Amino acid sequence: MPWDCGIDGCGETFDDVEPAIIHQATEHERRECKVCGTIVPDGYLSIRHVFTEHSRAEYVRAYSASSEDVREREDLLEEIGSVANMEQIATELKR
Repeated sequence: MPWDCGIDGCGETFDDVEPAIIHQATEHERRECKVCGTIVPDGYLSIRHVFTEHSRAEYVRAYSASSEDVREREDLLEEIGSVANMEQIATELKR
């Protein structure tokens, strides 16, 4: 299954999810978390940050998100989390 970047119409496609996440973290601008102000990589890692470090209610308030937005991101986290090798991603990003 190909993985698309999905950030601002980037259009990059990857055979595996790990290179897609690494691409998002290294080739796109970092973002400030609207809940806590932490600077995080855009894309999956940004979503992962906000949904693991903050409550759903905080996310909804800070990002003016709908319940559909929450479900979409939770589904994405579950899908990617079930196949991504986070250790490999962390190792690559430390280089």
